[in-house]
Amino acid sequence: MIYKVLYQPDKIRNPRRETTQTLYMEAESAAAARAAVEEHTDYNIELVQELNGNFLEYEQKSPNYKLTEF
Repeated sequence: MIYKVLYQPDKIRNPRRETTQTLYMEAESAAAARAAVEEHTDYNIELVQELNGNFLEYEQKSPNYKLTEF
């Protein structure tokens, strides 16, 4: 499955919509995706969203779409 992870770059500052960033990754479940990001980064994770069907197709058309591997 492909997951979209919305995060803040660090855990020190209060989250703001303007600084939210996105990464895409392949994982077995949302919990596995969250665990992988938490293990390899200091990001403050806001949301882990599964992408499939039309949602995945739409995201893949974005120039910012790139699968992240840890």
